[in-house]
Amino acid sequence: MPTTRESVLAALQARLQPLAAPTLRDEVLPERIPQAGLIILRDGQPGEPEVTLSPLRYHYQHRAEFEVVVQAGSGRADAFDDLIATIGTVLEADRTLGGLCDWVEPEAPASVDLPIEGAAALKAAVITVVLHYTTTGPLA
Repeated sequence: MPTTRESVLAALQARLQPLAAPTLRDEVLPERIPQAGLIILRDGQPGEPEVTLSPLRYHYQHRAEFEVVVQAGSGRADAFDDLIATIGTVLEADRTLGGLCDWVEPEAPASVDLPIEGAAALKAAVITVVLHYTTTGPLA
């Protein structure tokens, strides 16, 4: 049986699977970026939980990250913006990931342009997603 942390992260990745841009998890950036872009979910860190007693519960604000990459030539900025907006819309549609999470809160993207020798530059961003969830133990 998967832990709460793993269930939340798997649900987060599953929410993005219907998008045109493929969503990978903890993978290395591939040599070729699909035309629609690419999203890589990084598991991140659960951080120190707040603990309540009676009943014992651990309340996490887990910080996962999406690496979003687009390499679409002249329309790169628009494609990038569209992909970021679509991710936001998908996350806003179900802020509890089907009840697995208390709340999902994406932060504003920090974007950069990455030059690639002999190819169109990449437009990339890291989007931190704060996952608020509760477990019965630090390993649960």
